[in-house]
Amino acid sequence: MKQYAGQYKNELLTNVIPFWLKHSKDEEQGGFLTCLDRFGNVFDTDKFIWLQGREVWLFSMLYNEVDKRPEWLDMALHGARFLEKYGSDAEGNFYFSLNRQGQPLVQPYNIFSDCFAAMGFGALYKAMPDMRYHDLAKYTFENIVRRRDNPKGKYSKAYPGTRNLKNFALPMILCNLSLELEHILGSETVDKFIPEVLHEVMDVFYHKGEGLILENVELDGSFSDTFEGRLLNPGHAIEAMWFIMDLAVRLGDKKLAERATEIALRTLEHGWDKQYGGIFYFMDIKGRPVQQLEWDQKLWWVHLETLVCLAKGYQITGNEACKTWFEKVHEYTWSHFRDPEYMEWFGYLDRRGDVLLPLKGGKWKGCFHVPRALFQVWKTLETPVVVPVAQPAL
Repeated sequence: MKQYAGQYKNELLTNVIPFWLKHSKDEEQGGFLTCLDRFGNVFDTDKFIWLQGREVWLFSMLYNEVDKRPEWLDMALHGARFLEKYGSDAEGNFYFSLNRQGQPLVQPYNIFSDCFAAMGFGALYKAMPDMRYHDLAKYTFENIVRRRDNPKGKYSKAYPGTRNLKNFALPMILCNLSLELEHILGSETVDKFIPEVLHEVMDVFYHKGEGLILENVELDGSFSDTFEGRLLNPGHAIEAMWFIMDLAVRLGDKKLAERATEIALRTLEHGWDKQYGGIFYFMDIKGRPVQQLEWDQKLWWVHLETLVCLAKGYQITGNEACKTWFEKVHEYTWSHFRDPEYMEWFGYLDRRGDVLLPLKGGKWKGCFHVPRALFQVWKTLETPVVVPVAQPAL
């Protein structure tokens, strides 16, 4: 597996990062432009807060973990200034989107704007220890925790009391975010936080009968036999499992890593399109029709996060099935999503694997999943992962 490390490193540093450095920085109004066509031309100037935060994080992370390149720190600071100035309302809740000048377009209904703002400021604080970034990251994380039982607040469309469901995405993100901010929150706080999010991800949303992770459950953790309750998102579940693996390494808990690996492999087997290859976007746990019309599309982030998970699963547990699947998913991903002529990768394919949208960035795709996955696979395969001390699973 180590032979793949150089390929992922080279793709990150010579193909993907140069695309965002060249095309994304808004020199006139600040922040980042993410709606970029195949060649990097801007086709829309709206700014989506979670993509602003993600790009701040990405360039800060590269500066912290790869090389102290001034242009990377400059990009991170450029985005952070815009995010700090325009990104949130008076209570510190981050908007979903702004226009190019920084005026709000969509209210702060989406708590993932806050998650990635906190992540971005936290990584930038490592690169440049200015207490403003420390305090912004800490306050935003604490605000996320305060809001997590009702993340959309007054902007929720759901009628209260009839069907009260909770969603998998937030506890999943908190698994990763708590580790990303440990240098700010402190190990003691993270130690107390980890068992709670582990329980949510590995027990509450885990469907014991099928061995799969649900996207939505009742508030008491029970199964809801509805569109929302039957919904599976294989990419979310697999991405969450590599977050769990990172927690397992931190905890010295190889059994936890092995369980995460088993869930990831089961999800991949279930979600793989046996006719055309690739991983389905949405599925129904009972095999019924789903309401998402894009259910059979093949998305970039799903496949890239799967490669990260398989690389970590193999390095931590030695499970040979991870290696076999890695090679299969690697071949599909590199042959379908990577643009052979121009920089960066495509994001959206139809079921057969043909490109649906030739864009390189938009409302949902930015400078995040492709470079983060390339970095994670490179680093994971380059250096063996050592689980320090075996302990019982929490």
